[in-house]
Amino acid sequence: MSGILFHNIAAAPTHVAPFSHATETAGWVFVTGQMPTDPDDDAAPLPEGVEAQTRRVMDNLLIVLDGVGLGLADVTCVRIYLTEFKRDYAAMNAVYREYFPADRLPARTCVGVTALAKDALVEIDMIARRPG
Repeated sequence: MSGILFHNIAAAPTHVAPFSHATETAGWVFVTGQMPTDPDDDAAPLPEGVEAQTRRVMDNLLIVLDGVGLGLADVTCVRIYLTEFKRDYAAMNAVYREYFPADRLPARTCVGVTALAKDALVEIDMIARRPG
């Protein structure tokens, strides 16, 4: 494959800024950070608490991955952003662990930030690789 593909997934949450849900080049897929927004109603309130928000973010990421024909087994790297790092790190990790087998954890970075769009507590982006 040459060039860059720009993916926008109809089932994924509405964009909160000017971006594609994912871009792809040479088998690498870069998934934009997802917010804990309802994919069916972006005006709905965000879920309460970091656990519920992490679950919604991961489910939104699954929608995008599925939309490009991939899954969590194809994810090589994850970046997580938390607005309340000390308070929410352990709780976020507890939910995050539910999504990956213990022997197939992607490389990962997690950082504390001062704010996220929509006043979210957590945002997660991913890099995936097509098999083959």
